[in-house]
Amino acid sequence: MISDNIQEVQTKIKTACDKGERSQSDVILIAVSKTKPVTMLMEAYEAGCRVFGENKVQEILEKHDQMPADVQWHMIGHLQRNKVRYIIDKVAMIHSVDSLRLAETIEQEAARKNIVMPVLLEVNVAEEETKFGLPVEEVMPFVETVKDFPHIHICGLMTIAPYVDDPEENRGGFRQLNKLSVDIKAKNHNNVSMNVLSMGMTNDYEVAITEGATMVRVGTGIFGERNYSI
Repeated sequence: MISDNIQEVQTKIKTACDKGERSQSDVILIAVSKTKPVTMLMEAYEAGCRVFGENKVQEILEKHDQMPADVQWHMIGHLQRNKVRYIIDKVAMIHSVDSLRLAETIEQEAARKNIVMPVLLEVNVAEEETKFGLPVEEVMPFVETVKDFPHIHICGLMTIAPYVDDPEENRGGFRQLNKLSVDIKAKNHNNVSMNVLSMGMTNDYEVAITEGATMVRVGTGIFGERNYSI
């Protein structure tokens, strides 16, 4: 079932890329595996998935050593500062940098490990009170502050769009994030690349791709409904 789901998702990614006149190789599928057991992750791995997204530090720690070494782990959920040290050398990217204090902690922990951590800035484009993320108007000043941190590389932006019945309702937000990314890239900061736009989930990733997403985070579309009791 999981392999069939992945094939279906990849087909939809290709269709969306064709519609946006883009190459499918420009879009990375992140299998969002939160609450799912390693047996299901291995099914996805065997079907070709190599990038997995988790919301909780504990789940990364539990699954990291049980999965093959070529898996890339992405921290896509809200990250508490006191847990950064546990995953700093286990994840390929942190998608959810949303405060200066968190950025400072990532800088400190990455320095201890002598690594440069790729990060995305989480932007609350829809201005939802229940969501984390920087307000749009604060992103540019934030970049100016963090760009000189030697152990952080700002690779792009991430947003969690509202869950809507019609994915087209999120198109404007995706377009706004893309424009913000272009504006930041135009500044040509040495430590800021803006090559990544992490936007779009199971409900709306096709729309996100046509608006420039380079990473889509698909959980339900691959693994089925989440178990919220975990």
